[in-house]
Amino acid sequence: MDLSVFFAGTGGSVPSPRRGLPSILVRFGGDRLLFDCGEGTQRQLLRSIGLADLDAIFITHFHADHWLGLPGMLKSFALREREQPLAIYGPKGLRQIMDSLRFVYGRLPYELGVIELDGAQTTRFDGYAVTPVPASHRGASAVSYAIVEDPRPGHFDADLAQQLGVTPGPDFGRLTRGETVAGVRPEQVIGEQRQGRKVLISGDTSPCEAIAIAAHEADLLVHEATFAEQESERARQTGHSTARQAAELARAADVRMLALTHISTRYWGGELREEARAVFANTQSPRDFDSIEIPFPERGAPQLIRWQTRRPSDQATGEQDTEAVTAS
Repeated sequence: MDLSVFFAGTGGSVPSPRRGLPSILVRFGGDRLLFDCGEGTQRQLLRSIGLADLDAIFITHFHADHWLGLPGMLKSFALREREQPLAIYGPKGLRQIMDSLRFVYGRLPYELGVIELDGAQTTRFDGYAVTPVPASHRGASAVSYAIVEDPRPGHFDADLAQQLGVTPGPDFGRLTRGETVAGVRPEQVIGEQRQGRKVLISGDTSPCEAIAIAAHEADLLVHEATFAEQESERARQTGHSTARQAAELARAADVRMLALTHISTRYWGGELREEARAVFANTQSPRDFDSIEIPFPERGAPQLIRWQTRRPSDQATGEQDTEAVTAS
């Protein structure tokens, strides 16, 4: 099952010509999950991969730069005569926000579900789950989100199965389904379950132990880096993180890749990436419309795909170029 993270908006509280407001689209198999929806998100999607019929929207907290794009998005879906239900998830206070917006987006031709997540309430999808993780952000009921794939079956050793007298074909399938065949037990030829892939999206937060625990051995940690280290006191006062702090958390959590987002307009992004790389080498600073592909671990490492490396025709259709770019 394909897993990728598309960065629709990588800026901080104020948009700039280079970066839109926070929004990340996770594509997991055929599902499309949007995490945060800053003002202009639907325009960012239309300019890049297209405005897909989202399966769910997850909001990290209720500072306006993370949700103000919702009314326009919902209305656009209505004007396109969407029929399938849409669920919006978020921390306590989501219903009040959505009730206050109702006069803006009006009546919808599809069912809109508003779900306030309680504690570590997990939302199940086909083959994976999304779980909120407490974040630490000033004056906000803030959460991060862990997207965790279900464990995968262990490796099936076909050569060993044949050596033990199992005939290739339907009997192989019976073994993988847990049946004993010709006296051969599944555990004799199938390895231990393999851990599913994991992505952790921090939202806005100061350094937080709960996020470090939830991100343990994640394939990708998407963590805010609003400030450089020389602004660490301002980061503390505003409930944000520096690039170095994000890297320290990534190192402690033993993640495979760190992606820095929520970049303040005072920075280009590259300087924050280099600050973080001094602590955690596999750090990237995605720009708007970049994506990160996350293959199964046995098939390689996560790869940053720069939007500029795609052919113009690919950019129009949203198809990906296979070239991985590891530096700005």
